[in-house]
Amino acid sequence: MNPIAPPHAPKRWSLNSRATRGVLFQALALLLVVLAIWFLSHNTQVNMAARGIPSGFDFLNAPAGFDIGETVIAYDPSQSYGVAIGVGVLNTLKVAILGIILTTLIGVAIGVGRFSRNGLVRGLCYGYVELFRNIPVLLQLLMWYLFMLEVLPASNEAWNGWDIFFLSKGGFSMPWPTAGVGWSWVLLGAVLGLVAAAVWRQRMMVRFERTGQVGDRLWAPLALVLVLALVGWLIGGMPKQWDLPEQLNFSVDGGASATPEFLTVLIGLVTYTAAFVAEVVRGGIQSVSRGQTEAASALGLSPKHTMHLVVLPQAMRVIIPPLTNQYLNLTKNSSLAVAVGYPDVVSVANTTINQSGRAVECIAIIMLVYLTTSLSTSVFMNWYNARSAIKER
Repeated sequence: MNPIAPPHAPKRWSLNSRATRGVLFQALALLLVVLAIWFLSHNTQVNMAARGIPSGFDFLNAPAGFDIGETVIAYDPSQSYGVAIGVGVLNTLKVAILGIILTTLIGVAIGVGRFSRNGLVRGLCYGYVELFRNIPVLLQLLMWYLFMLEVLPASNEAWNGWDIFFLSKGGFSMPWPTAGVGWSWVLLGAVLGLVAAAVWRQRMMVRFERTGQVGDRLWAPLALVLVLALVGWLIGGMPKQWDLPEQLNFSVDGGASATPEFLTVLIGLVTYTAAFVAEVVRGGIQSVSRGQTEAASALGLSPKHTMHLVVLPQAMRVIIPPLTNQYLNLTKNSSLAVAVGYPDVVSVANTTINQSGRAVECIAIIMLVYLTTSLSTSVFMNWYNARSAIKER
C-alpha cells in the first residue's frame, strides 16, 4: 500500500519570500496607476468646471443633427450622438476586417513569390515591396484618392463590365442578392461550409504528419463550401432575385456600391501593409532550415506541396508575432481615413466635437475604440499562435 501523503503546509506570507514581494509590488504598481488616472480625471473635471466648460457623457443621448455619407446600418440625423459614433465604429471595423483579410492574401502571395523560380515573378514581388513600403501611407491614400477623382470617368460614363460591374468617380457598383430569408439560408450554408472546410484541412494536415500522404487541401474544401451553400439555396426556396446596378443618365443606381472614399482607404491600407506582410512571410520562410526542403524533395514532394505542407507550417512560429503587429498597424492607420473624407470613428468624433464641444470625452471614446480593437486582435492572434506552435512529441 502507498503511504498517505502528508497534507500540504499552508503558505505563509513573508517579506522574505520572492513570491510575496512580487505580489506586493504588482499591487502597489496597480494602485499607483489607478491613483494617477483618478488624479488626472479629477483635475481635468475641476479645471473644466472652473472655466464653465461642460463635461460628462450625457451628450451621447442628444440628437446628432448631422448626416453620415456611408453607413453599415440605417442611420438618421435625428438619432443620438451615441448612434452616430457607433456608425463610425462600424465603418472603421469594416475597413479593418476587409483590410486584414486582403492584406493577408496579398502579403502571403507576394512573400512566397519572392522564392519563385521565375525571375520575372521574383522581380515583380521585390519591386512591389520596395515601392509601397517606402512611401508614407498618407501619401498613398492621397494618391489613390486623386486617382479616383481625376482618372476615373464620370458616373454617367462609368467603366462597364458585362453590364453588371460599374466603376466611376461615384464608386464601384456590383450585383447584390435581394434581402430575404432565402439568401440568409445561402449565407448560413456558406458559413457552415467554411467551418467544414477548415476541419477538412486540419484533418488532412494531421494525416500528412502521421502518414506522409498528401490529401486534397484545396478542391475538397472548396467543394464543401459550394455544396453547403447550394443546400442552403435549396432550403431557402431557391431564391433568384438580385439587385442589379443600372447605368442611368447621370449616375449608376442599384446593386451594392462602395464609395470612392472607402475604396481609397481600403486599397491604400492594403497595398501599404501587404508590403510589410510580404517581408514578414519572407523572413519566416528563410528561418526554416534548408534541410527541411531537401528532405521534402527526397520524399518526392513537389515544390508546391513542400511550401504548403513543410515550410509554411514551420515558418508560422516566426511569422505570427510580427504579423500581429502589422494587423494592429493597419487598424490604427485607418484613422487616416479622415484625410480623404471617409466617415470612420475619428471623422464622426471630430464632427461631434465641433457641435457638442466635448473634446475630452470624444477623444477618450476614440482611444477606447482603438484600444479595444487592438487588444481583441492581439488576444485572437495569441490564441492562434499558441495553437500553431510546433509541439514536440
